[in-house]
Amino acid sequence: MHKRQNHLLPIICLLIITALPAFAQTAPAIKLNDHQQMLREIYQELIEINTTDSIGDNTKAAEAMAARLKAAGFSADNVKVLVHPGNARKGNLVARFRGAQQSSRKPLLLLAHIDVVEARKEDWSDGLDPFKFTERDGYYYGRGTHDDKAMAAIFVANLIRYKKEGFAPERDIILALTADEEGGDFNGVEWLLKNHRELVDAELGINEGGGGMTKKGKPILNGVQASEKVYQSFALEVKNRGGHSSLPVKDNAIYRLAAALDRLARFDFPMNLNEVTRTYFERMSKIEGGQISADMLAVTGDKPDAAVVARLAASPYYNALMRTTCVATRLDAGHADNALPQVARAVVNCRILPQESANDVRATLAKVLADDQIMISFIKQAKPSPPSPLKPEIMQPIERLTSSMWPGVTVVPVMGTGATDSLYFRQAGIPVYGVSGLFGEMDDNRAHGKDERIGVKEFYDGHEFLYRLVKDLAGGTSTSSSSR
Repeated sequence: MHKRQNHLLPIICLLIITALPAFAQTAPAIKLNDHQQMLREIYQELIEINTTDSIGDNTKAAEAMAARLKAAGFSADNVKVLVHPGNARKGNLVARFRGAQQSSRKPLLLLAHIDVVEARKEDWSDGLDPFKFTERDGYYYGRGTHDDKAMAAIFVANLIRYKKEGFAPERDIILALTADEEGGDFNGVEWLLKNHRELVDAELGINEGGGGMTKKGKPILNGVQASEKVYQSFALEVKNRGGHSSLPVKDNAIYRLAAALDRLARFDFPMNLNEVTRTYFERMSKIEGGQISADMLAVTGDKPDAAVVARLAASPYYNALMRTTCVATRLDAGHADNALPQVARAVVNCRILPQESANDVRATLAKVLADDQIMISFIKQAKPSPPSPLKPEIMQPIERLTSSMWPGVTVVPVMGTGATDSLYFRQAGIPVYGVSGLFGEMDDNRAHGKDERIGVKEFYDGHEFLYRLVKDLAGGTSTSSSSR
Protein backbone atom coordinates (compact mmCIF):
# COMPACT_ATOMS: atom_id res chain seq x y z
CA MET A 1 0.00 0.00 0.00
CA HIS A 2 2.69 2.47 0.93
CA LYS A 3 4.71 1.53 -2.12
CA ARG A 4 1.72 2.11 -4.43
CA GLN A 5 0.92 5.47 -2.81
CA ASN A 6 4.52 6.58 -3.16
CA HIS A 7 4.52 5.51 -6.79
CA LEU A 8 1.38 7.52 -7.60
CA LEU A 9 2.29 10.58 -5.56
CA PRO A 10 4.31 12.37 -8.31
CA ILE A 11 1.49 11.81 -10.81
CA ILE A 12 -1.13 13.11 -8.38
CA CYS A 13 0.96 16.21 -7.61
CA LEU A 14 1.45 16.85 -11.33
CA LEU A 15 -2.30 16.64 -11.94
CA ILE A 16 -3.01 19.05 -9.08
CA ILE A 17 -0.44 21.58 -10.28
CA THR A 18 -1.69 21.37 -13.85
CA ALA A 19 -5.25 21.97 -12.70
CA LEU A 20 -4.36 25.10 -10.73
CA PRO A 21 -5.30 28.43 -12.33
CA ALA A 22 -2.38 30.29 -13.89
CA PHE A 23 -2.65 33.06 -11.25
CA ALA A 24 -1.86 30.59 -8.45
CA GLN A 25 1.17 28.99 -10.09
CA THR A 26 4.51 30.33 -8.95
CA ALA A 27 7.23 31.37 -11.36
CA PRO A 28 10.78 30.33 -10.52
CA ALA A 29 12.19 32.68 -7.92
CA ILE A 30 15.09 34.89 -8.94
CA LYS A 31 18.23 34.32 -6.88
CA LEU A 32 19.04 37.72 -5.39
CA ASN A 33 22.52 39.07 -4.80
CA ASP A 34 23.32 41.15 -1.72
CA HIS A 35 22.37 44.47 -3.37
CA GLN A 36 19.07 43.07 -4.60
CA GLN A 37 18.22 41.51 -1.24
CA MET A 38 18.79 44.85 0.49
CA LEU A 39 16.57 46.53 -2.11
CA ARG A 40 13.82 43.96 -1.61
CA GLU A 41 13.79 44.61 2.14
CA ILE A 42 13.60 48.38 1.63
CA TYR A 43 10.86 47.94 -0.96
CA GLN A 44 8.79 45.70 1.30
CA GLU A 45 9.13 48.13 4.20
CA LEU A 46 7.88 51.00 2.05
CA ILE A 47 4.95 49.04 0.59
CA GLU A 48 3.78 47.93 4.02
CA ILE A 49 3.71 51.48 5.42
CA ASN A 50 0.30 52.90 4.46
CA THR A 51 0.84 56.35 2.93
CA THR A 52 -2.65 57.10 1.63
CA ASP A 53 -4.07 60.57 2.20
CA SER A 54 -6.97 59.37 4.35
CA ILE A 55 -5.23 57.39 7.10
CA GLY A 56 -1.65 56.90 5.88
CA ASP A 57 1.53 58.35 7.32
CA ASN A 58 4.07 59.69 4.85
CA THR A 59 6.24 60.90 7.74
CA LYS A 60 6.61 57.35 9.02
CA ALA A 61 7.79 56.18 5.60
CA ALA A 62 10.22 59.12 5.28
CA GLU A 63 11.64 58.40 8.73
CA ALA A 64 12.06 54.71 7.91
CA MET A 65 14.10 55.57 4.82
CA ALA A 66 16.11 58.15 6.79
CA ALA A 67 16.97 55.45 9.34
CA ARG A 68 18.19 53.18 6.53
CA LEU A 69 20.50 55.87 5.18
CA LYS A 70 21.88 56.83 8.58
CA ALA A 71 22.57 53.19 9.38
CA ALA A 72 24.57 53.00 6.14
CA GLY A 73 26.83 55.86 7.20
CA PHE A 74 25.07 59.01 6.02
CA SER A 75 25.43 61.80 8.57
CA ALA A 76 22.41 63.38 10.21
CA ASP A 77 23.36 66.69 8.55
CA ASN A 78 22.82 65.08 5.15
CA VAL A 79 19.56 63.27 5.96
CA LYS A 80 16.56 65.43 6.86
CA VAL A 81 12.89 64.63 7.37
CA LEU A 82 10.95 67.83 6.74
CA VAL A 83 7.30 67.79 7.80
CA HIS A 84 4.73 70.08 6.24
CA PRO A 85 3.49 72.44 9.00
CA GLY A 86 -0.10 71.89 7.92
CA ASN A 87 -0.14 68.14 8.58
CA ALA A 88 2.16 66.04 10.78
CA ARG A 89 1.64 63.01 8.51
CA LYS A 90 3.00 64.78 5.45
CA GLY A 91 6.74 64.34 5.92
CA ASN A 92 9.37 64.50 3.18
CA LEU A 93 12.86 63.04 3.12
CA VAL A 94 15.74 65.02 1.61
CA ALA A 95 19.13 63.32 1.62
CA ARG A 96 22.42 64.39 0.06
CA PHE A 97 25.29 62.22 -1.17
CA ARG A 98 28.24 64.59 -1.15
CA GLY A 99 30.36 64.91 -4.28
CA ALA A 100 33.75 66.43 -4.93
CA GLN A 101 34.13 69.65 -2.95
CA GLN A 102 36.04 71.40 -5.71
CA SER A 103 33.39 70.68 -8.36
CA SER A 104 31.36 73.56 -9.75
CA ARG A 105 28.67 71.26 -11.14
CA LYS A 106 25.23 71.66 -9.63
CA PRO A 107 23.64 68.58 -8.06
CA LEU A 108 21.72 65.76 -9.69
CA LEU A 109 18.22 65.30 -8.20
CA LEU A 110 16.54 61.91 -7.69
CA LEU A 111 12.83 62.44 -7.12
CA ALA A 112 10.12 59.98 -6.09
CA HIS A 113 6.86 60.42 -4.22
CA ILE A 114 6.06 57.93 -1.46
CA ASP A 115 2.37 58.66 -1.02
CA VAL A 116 -0.07 56.32 -2.76
CA VAL A 117 -3.70 56.38 -3.88
CA GLU A 118 -6.41 54.81 -1.75
CA ALA A 119 -6.89 51.03 -1.84
CA ARG A 120 -9.20 48.57 -0.06
CA LYS A 121 -8.38 44.92 0.55
CA GLU A 122 -11.90 43.85 -0.45
CA ASP A 123 -11.40 45.37 -3.91
CA TRP A 124 -8.32 43.26 -4.61
CA SER A 125 -8.10 39.59 -5.62
CA ASP A 126 -8.19 36.80 -3.04
CA GLY A 127 -4.92 36.43 -1.18
CA LEU A 128 -3.75 39.95 -1.96
CA ASP A 129 -3.69 42.89 0.43
CA PRO A 130 -2.70 46.28 -1.03
CA PHE A 131 -0.61 47.02 2.06
CA LYS A 132 1.09 43.65 2.32
CA PHE A 133 4.06 43.02 0.04
CA THR A 134 3.36 39.83 -1.91
CA GLU A 135 5.45 37.94 -4.44
CA ARG A 136 3.42 35.72 -6.72
CA ASP A 137 3.83 34.26 -10.18
CA GLY A 138 6.83 36.41 -11.07
CA TYR A 139 5.33 39.70 -9.81
CA TYR A 140 5.51 41.88 -6.74
CA TYR A 141 2.02 43.00 -5.65
CA GLY A 142 1.01 45.91 -3.40
CA ARG A 143 -0.15 49.51 -3.54
CA GLY A 144 2.78 51.57 -4.75
CA THR A 145 4.75 48.68 -6.27
CA HIS A 146 4.52 50.56 -9.54
CA ASP A 147 3.56 54.11 -8.55
CA ASP A 148 5.95 55.18 -7.12
CA LYS A 149 7.60 53.23 -4.33
CA ALA A 150 9.61 51.17 -6.82
CA MET A 151 11.75 54.16 -7.77
CA ALA A 152 11.85 55.40 -4.17
CA ALA A 153 13.19 52.06 -2.91
CA ILE A 154 15.66 51.81 -5.79
CA PHE A 155 17.05 55.28 -5.14
CA VAL A 156 17.53 54.57 -1.41
CA ALA A 157 19.17 51.19 -2.06
CA ASN A 158 21.47 52.63 -4.71
CA LEU A 159 22.65 55.50 -2.49
CA ILE A 160 23.56 52.92 0.14
CA ARG A 161 25.31 50.85 -2.53
CA TYR A 162 27.30 53.87 -3.69
CA LYS A 163 28.33 54.55 -0.10
CA LYS A 164 29.53 50.96 0.40
CA GLU A 165 31.52 51.08 -2.83
CA GLY A 166 33.24 54.31 -1.91
CA PHE A 167 31.79 56.04 -4.96
CA ALA A 168 33.02 59.63 -5.26
CA PRO A 169 30.67 61.55 -7.59
CA GLU A 170 31.80 64.73 -9.30
CA ARG A 171 28.73 66.49 -7.96
CA ASP A 172 26.24 66.06 -5.13
CA ILE A 173 23.35 63.65 -5.56
CA ILE A 174 20.13 64.77 -3.88
CA LEU A 175 17.37 62.33 -3.03
CA ALA A 176 13.88 63.74 -2.39
CA LEU A 177 11.08 61.36 -1.30
CA THR A 178 7.95 63.45 -1.10
CA ALA A 179 4.32 63.62 -0.03
CA ASP A 180 1.02 64.34 -1.76
CA GLU A 181 1.86 63.88 -5.40
CA GLU A 182 -1.36 61.91 -5.67
CA GLY A 183 -3.64 64.90 -5.23
CA GLY A 184 -3.37 65.77 -1.53
CA ASP A 185 -3.43 69.29 -0.11
CA PHE A 186 0.16 69.33 1.21
CA ASN A 187 2.31 68.72 -1.85
CA GLY A 188 5.85 68.09 -0.71
CA VAL A 189 7.69 69.23 -3.84
CA GLU A 190 5.86 72.55 -4.08
CA TRP A 191 6.42 73.18 -0.36
CA LEU A 192 10.12 72.25 -0.48
CA LEU A 193 10.78 74.55 -3.43
CA LYS A 194 9.06 77.45 -1.68
CA ASN A 195 10.58 76.91 1.77
CA HIS A 196 13.77 74.84 1.36
CA ARG A 197 14.93 75.56 -2.18
CA GLU A 198 18.59 75.29 -1.18
CA LEU A 199 18.10 71.64 -0.19
CA VAL A 200 16.65 70.51 -3.52
CA ASP A 201 18.21 72.94 -6.00
CA ALA A 202 19.80 71.02 -8.85
CA GLU A 203 20.99 71.19 -12.44
CA LEU A 204 18.62 68.43 -13.55
CA GLY A 205 16.59 65.60 -12.12
CA ILE A 206 15.22 62.10 -12.66
CA ASN A 207 11.64 61.22 -11.74
CA GLU A 208 8.82 58.87 -12.66
CA GLY A 209 6.68 59.42 -15.75
CA GLY A 210 8.67 57.43 -18.29
CA GLY A 211 9.66 53.79 -18.22
CA GLY A 212 9.91 50.84 -20.54
CA MET A 213 7.16 49.13 -22.48
CA THR A 214 6.84 45.51 -23.51
CA LYS A 215 4.51 43.93 -26.04
CA LYS A 216 3.68 40.29 -25.30
CA GLY A 217 6.71 40.20 -23.03
CA LYS A 218 9.15 41.66 -25.55
CA PRO A 219 10.73 45.06 -24.72
CA ILE A 220 9.97 47.54 -27.48
CA LEU A 221 10.79 50.99 -26.12
CA ASN A 222 12.26 52.86 -23.19
CA GLY A 223 10.31 56.06 -22.60
CA VAL A 224 11.71 59.37 -21.35
CA GLN A 225 9.04 61.77 -20.14
CA ALA A 226 10.22 65.26 -21.04
CA SER A 227 6.96 67.21 -20.81
CA GLU A 228 3.42 66.84 -19.57
CA LYS A 229 0.00 68.25 -20.28
CA VAL A 230 -1.51 70.90 -18.03
CA TYR A 231 -4.35 69.84 -15.73
CA GLN A 232 -7.19 72.36 -15.71
CA SER A 233 -10.82 71.86 -14.73
CA PHE A 234 -13.61 74.29 -15.61
CA ALA A 235 -16.96 74.74 -13.87
CA LEU A 236 -19.97 75.21 -16.13
CA GLU A 237 -23.12 76.69 -14.61
CA VAL A 238 -26.57 77.56 -15.94
CA LYS A 239 -29.11 79.39 -13.79
CA ASN A 240 -32.87 79.55 -14.38
CA ARG A 241 -35.93 80.88 -12.55
CA GLY A 242 -37.31 77.33 -12.25
CA GLY A 243 -40.91 76.59 -11.41
CA HIS A 244 -43.37 73.71 -10.93
CA SER A 245 -42.62 70.54 -12.88
CA SER A 246 -46.31 70.27 -13.87
CA LEU A 247 -45.87 73.42 -15.99
CA PRO A 248 -42.68 72.74 -17.99
CA VAL A 249 -41.15 75.35 -20.28
CA LYS A 250 -38.63 74.95 -23.07
CA ASP A 251 -35.98 77.03 -21.30
CA ASN A 252 -34.74 74.31 -18.92
CA ALA A 253 -31.34 74.63 -17.23
CA ILE A 254 -30.62 70.90 -17.58
CA TYR A 255 -31.52 70.89 -21.28
CA ARG A 256 -29.36 73.94 -21.99
CA LEU A 257 -26.36 72.40 -20.27
CA ALA A 258 -26.93 68.97 -21.84
CA ALA A 259 -27.15 70.46 -25.33
CA ALA A 260 -23.93 72.39 -24.79
CA LEU A 261 -22.14 69.29 -23.50
CA ASP A 262 -23.31 67.37 -26.54
CA ARG A 263 -21.66 70.00 -28.73
CA LEU A 264 -18.47 69.60 -26.71
CA ALA A 265 -18.60 65.80 -27.09
CA ARG A 266 -18.54 66.18 -30.87
CA PHE A 267 -15.68 68.71 -30.89
CA ASP A 268 -11.96 68.02 -31.29
CA PHE A 269 -9.25 70.53 -30.53
CA PRO A 270 -6.83 70.95 -33.44
CA MET A 271 -3.77 68.73 -33.70
CA ASN A 272 -0.68 70.50 -32.38
CA LEU A 273 2.56 68.55 -32.03
CA ASN A 274 5.58 69.82 -30.10
CA GLU A 275 9.24 68.74 -29.99
CA VAL A 276 8.56 65.83 -27.69
CA THR A 277 5.46 64.44 -29.40
CA ARG A 278 6.89 64.92 -32.88
CA THR A 279 10.00 62.95 -31.88
CA TYR A 280 7.75 60.34 -30.25
CA PHE A 281 5.81 59.66 -33.44
CA GLU A 282 8.96 59.70 -35.57
CA ARG A 283 10.64 57.05 -33.43
CA MET A 284 7.51 55.00 -32.90
CA SER A 285 7.03 54.81 -36.67
CA LYS A 286 10.23 52.72 -36.79
CA ILE A 287 8.94 50.36 -34.10
CA GLU A 288 5.41 49.84 -35.40
CA GLY A 289 4.57 48.36 -38.79
CA GLY A 290 1.99 48.62 -41.54
CA GLN A 291 -0.57 51.42 -41.70
CA ILE A 292 0.05 52.68 -38.17
CA SER A 293 3.76 53.12 -38.91
CA ALA A 294 2.97 55.08 -42.07
CA ASP A 295 0.43 57.22 -40.20
CA MET A 296 2.87 58.02 -37.39
CA LEU A 297 5.46 59.21 -39.86
CA ALA A 298 2.91 61.15 -41.90
CA VAL A 299 1.50 62.97 -38.86
CA THR A 300 4.90 64.58 -38.24
CA GLY A 301 4.73 66.37 -41.59
CA ASP A 302 3.70 69.98 -42.13
CA LYS A 303 0.10 69.28 -43.22
CA PRO A 304 -0.90 65.70 -42.43
CA ASP A 305 -4.00 64.37 -44.12
CA ALA A 306 -7.16 64.49 -41.99
CA ALA A 307 -7.67 60.75 -42.53
CA VAL A 308 -4.22 60.06 -41.05
CA VAL A 309 -5.01 62.12 -37.96
CA ALA A 310 -8.41 60.43 -37.60
CA ARG A 311 -6.92 56.93 -37.75
CA LEU A 312 -4.37 57.72 -35.06
CA ALA A 313 -6.98 59.53 -32.96
CA ALA A 314 -8.97 56.28 -32.72
CA SER A 315 -6.44 55.40 -29.99
CA PRO A 316 -7.24 57.48 -26.88
CA TYR A 317 -3.54 57.66 -26.07
CA TYR A 318 -2.40 58.86 -29.50
CA ASN A 319 -5.32 61.29 -29.57
CA ALA A 320 -4.22 62.72 -26.22
CA LEU A 321 -0.67 63.16 -27.52
CA MET A 322 -1.82 65.09 -30.57
CA ARG A 323 -4.20 67.62 -29.07
CA THR A 324 -5.67 69.28 -26.00
CA THR A 325 -8.61 67.29 -24.66
CA CYS A 326 -11.62 68.39 -22.60
CA VAL A 327 -14.21 65.99 -21.22
CA ALA A 328 -17.22 66.29 -18.92
CA THR A 329 -16.56 64.43 -15.67
CA ARG A 330 -19.29 65.56 -13.24
CA LEU A 331 -22.93 66.71 -13.31
CA ASP A 332 -25.20 68.24 -10.70
CA ALA A 333 -28.62 69.78 -11.28
CA GLY A 334 -32.01 70.48 -9.76
CA HIS A 335 -33.24 70.62 -6.18
CA ALA A 336 -36.47 68.57 -6.15
CA ASP A 337 -38.19 65.84 -8.17
CA ASN A 338 -41.25 68.01 -8.74
CA ALA A 339 -39.49 71.30 -9.54
CA LEU A 340 -37.93 72.72 -12.67
CA PRO A 341 -34.16 73.06 -12.15
CA GLN A 342 -32.93 76.46 -11.11
CA VAL A 343 -29.26 75.52 -11.43
CA ALA A 344 -27.39 72.96 -13.55
CA ARG A 345 -23.67 72.49 -13.14
CA ALA A 346 -20.96 70.40 -14.78
CA VAL A 347 -17.22 69.96 -14.43
CA VAL A 348 -15.17 69.72 -17.59
CA ASN A 349 -11.63 68.44 -17.09
CA CYS A 350 -9.08 69.53 -19.67
CA ARG A 351 -5.56 68.28 -20.30
CA ILE A 352 -3.89 71.13 -22.14
CA LEU A 353 -0.83 70.84 -24.34
CA PRO A 354 2.16 72.61 -22.74
CA GLN A 355 2.47 75.01 -25.70
CA GLU A 356 -1.15 76.18 -25.32
CA SER A 357 -2.74 78.38 -22.64
CA ALA A 358 -5.63 77.77 -20.27
CA ASN A 359 -7.16 81.13 -21.24
CA ASP A 360 -7.22 80.16 -24.90
CA VAL A 361 -8.85 76.83 -24.02
CA ARG A 362 -11.51 78.64 -22.00
CA ALA A 363 -12.22 80.89 -24.98
CA THR A 364 -12.51 77.85 -27.24
CA LEU A 365 -14.91 76.19 -24.81
CA ALA A 366 -17.13 79.29 -24.90
CA LYS A 367 -17.32 79.08 -28.69
CA VAL A 368 -18.02 75.35 -28.71
CA LEU A 369 -20.70 75.49 -25.98
CA ALA A 370 -22.29 78.36 -27.92
CA ASP A 371 -24.55 79.52 -25.11
CA ASP A 372 -23.92 82.84 -23.39
CA GLN A 373 -26.09 81.77 -20.45
CA ILE A 374 -23.49 79.18 -19.45
CA MET A 375 -20.92 80.61 -17.08
CA ILE A 376 -17.43 79.12 -17.48
CA SER A 377 -15.00 79.52 -14.60
CA PHE A 378 -11.62 78.12 -13.62
CA ILE A 379 -11.45 75.52 -10.84
CA LYS A 380 -8.11 76.25 -9.14
CA GLN A 381 -5.17 77.73 -10.95
CA ALA A 382 -3.51 75.94 -13.86
CA LYS A 383 0.09 74.86 -13.30
CA PRO A 384 1.79 74.87 -16.70
CA SER A 385 5.40 73.80 -17.01
CA PRO A 386 7.86 74.09 -19.89
CA PRO A 387 9.18 70.90 -21.52
CA SER A 388 12.59 69.65 -20.46
CA PRO A 389 14.92 70.01 -23.47
CA LEU A 390 16.05 66.80 -25.16
CA LYS A 391 19.74 67.59 -24.73
CA PRO A 392 22.47 65.12 -25.74
CA GLU A 393 23.89 65.25 -22.20
CA ILE A 394 20.78 63.46 -20.90
CA MET A 395 19.58 61.53 -23.95
CA GLN A 396 22.88 59.96 -24.99
CA PRO A 397 23.61 58.23 -21.65
CA ILE A 398 20.06 56.86 -21.61
CA GLU A 399 20.42 55.62 -25.19
CA ARG A 400 23.82 54.01 -24.55
CA LEU A 401 22.62 52.23 -21.44
CA THR A 402 19.36 51.11 -23.02
CA SER A 403 21.25 49.67 -25.99
CA SER A 404 23.60 47.84 -23.63
CA MET A 405 20.90 46.31 -21.43
CA TRP A 406 18.14 45.81 -24.02
CA PRO A 407 19.73 45.55 -27.50
CA GLY A 408 17.47 46.83 -30.22
CA VAL A 409 15.16 48.78 -27.89
CA THR A 410 14.52 52.38 -28.94
CA VAL A 411 14.57 55.34 -26.53
CA VAL A 412 11.42 57.36 -27.14
CA PRO A 413 10.65 60.82 -25.66
CA VAL A 414 7.11 60.97 -24.30
CA MET A 415 4.71 63.66 -23.11
CA GLY A 416 2.78 62.75 -19.99
CA THR A 417 -0.96 62.91 -20.52
CA GLY A 418 -1.40 63.05 -16.74
CA ALA A 419 0.66 65.02 -14.23
CA THR A 420 3.74 64.44 -12.08
CA ASP A 421 5.73 66.46 -9.57
CA SER A 422 8.26 67.21 -12.32
CA LEU A 423 6.11 70.21 -13.22
CA TYR A 424 7.10 72.12 -10.07
CA PHE A 425 10.81 71.73 -10.81
CA ARG A 426 10.31 72.62 -14.47
CA GLN A 427 8.47 75.76 -13.35
CA ALA A 428 11.50 76.57 -11.17
CA GLY A 429 13.88 76.23 -14.12
CA ILE A 430 15.17 72.75 -13.25
CA PRO A 431 14.65 70.27 -16.10
CA VAL A 432 13.43 66.88 -14.90
CA TYR A 433 13.18 63.70 -16.96
CA GLY A 434 10.88 60.78 -16.31
CA VAL A 435 13.06 57.72 -16.83
CA SER A 436 13.27 54.48 -14.87
CA GLY A 437 14.19 51.46 -16.97
CA LEU A 438 11.22 49.71 -15.33
CA PHE A 439 9.42 47.81 -18.06
CA GLY A 440 5.76 46.80 -18.08
CA GLU A 441 3.28 45.32 -20.52
CA MET A 442 1.69 48.07 -22.62
CA ASP A 443 -1.86 46.80 -22.04
CA ASP A 444 -1.50 45.94 -18.34
CA ASN A 445 -0.84 49.14 -16.41
CA ARG A 446 -2.39 48.64 -12.96
CA ALA A 447 -1.15 51.81 -11.28
CA HIS A 448 -3.95 53.30 -9.13
CA GLY A 449 -6.02 50.16 -9.74
CA LYS A 450 -6.78 46.64 -8.61
CA ASP A 451 -3.84 44.28 -7.99
CA GLU A 452 -1.13 46.84 -8.69
CA ARG A 453 2.07 44.99 -9.55
CA ILE A 454 5.48 44.99 -11.20
CA GLY A 455 7.45 42.12 -12.70
CA VAL A 456 10.18 40.82 -10.38
CA LYS A 457 12.79 40.56 -13.13
CA GLU A 458 11.75 43.93 -14.54
CA PHE A 459 12.11 45.48 -11.10
CA TYR A 460 15.72 44.39 -10.69
CA ASP A 461 16.56 45.30 -14.29
CA GLY A 462 15.27 48.81 -13.54
CA HIS A 463 17.33 48.81 -10.37
CA GLU A 464 20.50 48.13 -12.35
CA PHE A 465 19.57 50.63 -15.06
CA LEU A 466 19.11 53.46 -12.56
CA TYR A 467 22.25 52.46 -10.65
CA ARG A 468 24.32 52.86 -13.82
CA LEU A 469 22.50 55.92 -15.17
CA VAL A 470 22.87 57.94 -11.98
CA LYS A 471 26.58 57.13 -11.82
CA ASP A 472 26.95 58.23 -15.42
CA LEU A 473 25.11 61.51 -14.89
CA ALA A 474 26.87 62.22 -11.58
CA GLY A 475 30.36 61.40 -12.87
CA GLY A 476 33.14 60.29 -10.55
CA THR A 477 34.84 57.05 -9.58
CA SER A 478 34.45 54.09 -7.21
CA THR A 479 37.19 52.86 -4.89
CA SER A 480 35.62 49.39 -4.58
CA SER A 481 35.76 46.57 -7.12
CA SER A 482 32.15 45.65 -6.30
CA SER A 483 30.67 48.44 -8.40
CA ARG A 484 29.39 46.06 -11.07
